[in-house]
Amino acid sequence: MQNWQRWLQRQLPPWLRLARQIDRWNFRLGQAMGWLVVAMLAIGSWNVIGRYLGRAIGQNLTSNTSIELQWYLFSGVFLLGAAYTMQRNGHVRVDVFYKNWSPRTQAIANLVGTVLFLMPFSALVLMASWQWTANAWMVQELSPDPGGLPRYPIKGLILISFVVLMIQGVSEIIKNLAIIAGLGADPSSQSIAHSIAPHQPSQPSASQASENPSENSSEGDR
Repeated sequence: MQNWQRWLQRQLPPWLRLARQIDRWNFRLGQAMGWLVVAMLAIGSWNVIGRYLGRAIGQNLTSNTSIELQWYLFSGVFLLGAAYTMQRNGHVRVDVFYKNWSPRTQAIANLVGTVLFLMPFSALVLMASWQWTANAWMVQELSPDPGGLPRYPIKGLILISFVVLMIQGVSEIIKNLAIIAGLGADPSSQSIAHSIAPHQPSQPSASQASENPSENSSEGDR
């Protein structure tokens, strides 16, 4: 084992605890997004049913409020679910070469992609949308459609979502460094941080102990 690997193995355990906390928080956020999907489907179904039913009875049963609420919820699921999807290894990737690589090579590819592409892109989005979002909040931007919803909250969600995505990116960097250093598991697993733990000496099982009674008794005599 090389010196840099030993150094990483000494330094990474507290960072892995941080990665576990980030994964746990984003997992809960992803579960909450699941309920938003349910709400979005319910509202979308009503928008369709109400439109046709309203035509049949000559009443307007839908509104711009419900229509915009549907795409607001979709935007929330898409934006806030990105970090959870990355944690669960759910984003689309080209597996022509990746799937045939060793876990360590996969971890190196993931690390390079996160550091060189994900983090700079997320930072660029934050910088590009900051002033745009700030202006929307200052003027309390509203929908141009009658009965529509305010636009500024959903624009603020863009900033929040990319901050959350960058935080999850930190977790991915830590976990992949652990794999490269020889501490971890397959980077394609759904939650690498939870599968990486300090090495514990294995304890003999009850069946193993019963199979070697003489060894156990001799050890007791000593």
